[in-house]
Amino acid sequence: MKLTVDAAEAHQRLDRYLVSKLEGRSRSVIQAWIKAERVRVDGQATKAGYSIRPGEEIEVDPPPQAPSQLVAEPIPLNIVYEDEWLIVVDKPAGMVVHPGAGVSHGTLANALLYHFRQLSQGGTERPGVVHRLDKATSGLLVIAKNEQIHEELAGQFRRREVEKQYQALVYGHLEKKKGVIQVPLGRDTAVRTRISTRSRKLREAVTEYEVLRQLRHFSLLRVVLHTGRTHQIRVHLQHLKHPVVGDETYGGEPRRFLRGLPAGAALVKQVTGLGRHFLHAGFLAFRHPVRRERVTFDSPLPVELAEFLARLE
Repeated sequence: MKLTVDAAEAHQRLDRYLVSKLEGRSRSVIQAWIKAERVRVDGQATKAGYSIRPGEEIEVDPPPQAPSQLVAEPIPLNIVYEDEWLIVVDKPAGMVVHPGAGVSHGTLANALLYHFRQLSQGGTERPGVVHRLDKATSGLLVIAKNEQIHEELAGQFRRREVEKQYQALVYGHLEKKKGVIQVPLGRDTAVRTRISTRSRKLREAVTEYEVLRQLRHFSLLRVVLHTGRTHQIRVHLQHLKHPVVGDETYGGEPRRFLRGLPAGAALVKQVTGLGRHFLHAGFLAFRHPVRRERVTFDSPLPVELAEFLARLE
C-alpha cells in the first residue's frame, strides 16, 4: 500500500497520519509495524514520531496474518445493544468466551464470527473480545467492531474507568454489611489453573461489596470490581470465608456449609442442581469511544438464578 502526503496533512506524526488513513487499525498496531520497519517514508525506515512532509511517499507492508482455526457457528446470542462501532452481549453461564485449552467450539467467539461481519482482531481466536467472564458466570460483555474501538475500550479497562457490578450469592452472613477487599492475587504455585492469595507473583486486586439481602443461610451481595484479575471475585470471597454458591473450585462445596442444617440435604441438592456459579455481571458502564458519552447497560438475574433465589426465601 502506498500513500502520498498532501500539504494539508503534513507536519503531523507518522503514526497519527496512518491511523487516520488505515481504517480499523489502532495506533499501537501501527507503531508495531513502524518499529518492525514495515513502514517506509521515501524508501527509508523511520520512527513513529517522525513529522511527515508534503509530497513524501509512505509505503506500508502489513505483516501476514496467521490463519485462524476459529469456525463460525450459528449459536444464538442475546444482543443487548449494537451500533456501528461496538456490541454489548449478555453471555449465558456455561459458555466459554473464546477457544482455549481443550475448547475449540461452542464459544462466544464462534457465535460472534457467525453473527457479525466486522469485528476487531479478525483472523484471531478472539474476534472482538475486549474482556472476559468465566464459563460458569453470566452477564454483560462489550465487543469491539474494529481495532481503534478495541484499543479505546481496552484503555478504559486498563485505566479502571469501566464500571462493572455483579450480584453474587454466598454462604453464610458477612460480619460487615459493606467492605473493600484489598488482597493481591496471583497464579497458584501448585495448580496453575487456579488463582491464589499466596503466589510468587502477586498483583494488586481490589473488590468492593455490599450486602443486599440476608437469607437464612446465605447472603446476596452487590460486588464492584476495581481491578480485573482472573477469578478475582471468587477468590476474594473465598478469602472472606464466604465463597460463591456453586463454586466448588474456590471453597463453595455445599455439604461443607449446609450439612447438618434443617433441610440441609434439600439445600445441597438445590445447589448441586444449579449447575453454575451464582455470579452474574448485571451492570456495565463505560464511555462510548466515538460519542464520548457515558453509556450504561443492565441485565437482570437469569431465570435459573432468580428461581433459585425465590426458593430460598
